[in-house]
Amino acid sequence: MYNLNDLRFFVRAVEGGGFAAASRLSGAPKSTVAKRVAELERRLGARLVHRSPRSFRLTEIGRDVYEHARAAVIEAEAAEAVVRRRLAEPSGTVRLTASVPVSRFHLAPKLAKILQRHPKLSLKLHVSDRFVDLAHEDFDIALRSHRGPLPASELMQRRLSEEAVILAAAPAYLARAGTPQTPADLAGHELIDIGDGAPWQLEGPEGARAEVQPGARLSLDEAGMLLAAACAGLGIACLPQQVAAGALKDGMLHPLLPGWRAGTITTTILTPHRRGVLPAVRAVVEALVEA
Repeated sequence: MYNLNDLRFFVRAVEGGGFAAASRLSGAPKSTVAKRVAELERRLGARLVHRSPRSFRLTEIGRDVYEHARAAVIEAEAAEAVVRRRLAEPSGTVRLTASVPVSRFHLAPKLAKILQRHPKLSLKLHVSDRFVDLAHEDFDIALRSHRGPLPASELMQRRLSEEAVILAAAPAYLARAGTPQTPADLAGHELIDIGDGAPWQLEGPEGARAEVQPGARLSLDEAGMLLAAACAGLGIACLPQQVAAGALKDGMLHPLLPGWRAGTITTTILTPHRRGVLPAVRAVVEALVEA
């Protein structure tokens, strides 16, 4: 198999009328140009050029090879131009996957800004609470929210945000059941379970800690449903701050126990660990982190 660079040197020599001109066009030494053309002839098994100190003439087969070599060089340079354009401006389709809560509360507010900033970019979002295999399912980016560290993998991880899990309830519920002032007061309230039945581990000022066991009357394991249940006045819920933010602002929920939280939720961006990450993927990751 011949070397594409040898074809380039050959084409430059023909276009310039000799090895000296090809040297000036390519920036390579004249001796290098001559050696590469000679290597091309060796690989093809045919003489392409009649050489003499004063002339540089193509053989008959050399003229035929030149036409094909010139076409190959043009196509190669066109391919390189495509890559340069992609590197200069993010373009193409980026495939993302995220859970329902992450899509709703983290991604949705940011999508318009990303698309406005990068007009040649397209986003394809797959919303699913199942564990998606990025490499085998051909996704560029995954966003995952988690309480503990993610399992070790070959994926690149970049933290997007860390937010407190707060306690909140609807004003109607608090008017009916009263507002707890300390973690101990929670024992007499309707506490909406987050689906695993585990006690709430509360962290307070100056390292204070408390444990509260939620009731079993209502158990929900999805953040959007927890938010809806709390807004409907069904009890006190543990909610990530970003999930609760809109309802708190609108007065649909009231924050409880200032200074206390039920741990934290971290949202992480995952991308395949490959060299030369596409500019489009890098642009989306940077826009998410910035936002």
